Amino acid sequence: MRRRAAFAGQTGYGALRVSPSHLPDVVEYIRRQDEPHRKVTFQEEFVGFLKRQGIADDERSIWE
Repeated sequence: MRRRAAFAGQTGYGALRVSPSHLPDVVEYIRRQDEPHRKVTFQEEFVGFLKRQGIADDERSIWE
């Protein structure tokens, strides 16, 4: 019998919403997301996004 690995979720979460008028841009970004991540890590991009939106957060708490 195969045993299941213990499940552990992350300690925090984030939620973002997108205006329906921006949906095509989001879909296109997802399709091309490998391109920007060749130059900038996901973490760097995400922190930059938070800063541009005026969302202050302690970076240490984001990646716990």
